[in-house]
Amino acid sequence: MKKNIVLFVLFILPIVAYLFFASGVNSFISLPTITKNIPEVSGWKTLDGKPVALTNKITILGFVGSDVKQHKGSFFNLYEIIYVKYKDFKDFQIVMVLPDGTQEEIRELLKVDIDKLGTHKGWKFVFAPPNEIQSFYDQLHLVGKLDQTLATPNVFIVDKKRNLRGRKGQDEKGTPEYKEGYNTIFVSDLYNKMMDDMKIIIYEYRAALKKNNNATKRKI
Repeated sequence: MKKNIVLFVLFILPIVAYLFFASGVNSFISLPTITKNIPEVSGWKTLDGKPVALTNKITILGFVGSDVKQHKGSFFNLYEIIYVKYKDFKDFQIVMVLPDGTQEEIRELLKVDIDKLGTHKGWKFVFAPPNEIQSFYDQLHLVGKLDQTLATPNVFIVDKKRNLRGRKGQDEKGTPEYKEGYNTIFVSDLYNKMMDDMKIIIYEYRAALKKNNNATKRKI
């Protein structure tokens, strides 16, 4: 028994500690919910006139506003750091909300900029009247606000049940922490914070999928 304890301390415990810290994981075993059951966006249409749904999707939600060109750098950062890593997940999408009248600017952005990066499968640009966008955002109950163009540099993680997720509690040092969105202007925020939190969401997704598969096998 004593020998097993020694082996555990010498070999297993260091590996567990390494995996924990090497993953860049925050202090949360699961990512806290900031706002439960946010509204759907299914009433708004994309460039090709198709509806978009948040339900049953892992969504990165953003608000671009009417000044599309101002956000080119943010698109690039989000594409390279987050989208490239998760683009192959079937239930992953990026939804960007814009005011009506910006459709041509988005077409130009896709053609001139984003298409050069590679595929943008899973990117959805939805358009709505300004008053509807503001009303939708207000229902997210966030500390941060949209600017006069209906934009914010932050993007938000929304799980498959339409819960907006983030950080709420204490960090690994015991310091109070609240984070509702991730600033696309700063690469460090996307790489160190958002990437970390996305790992938790993807882990939840895989764990739920495994649980459902095991339940199905037992019924058979």
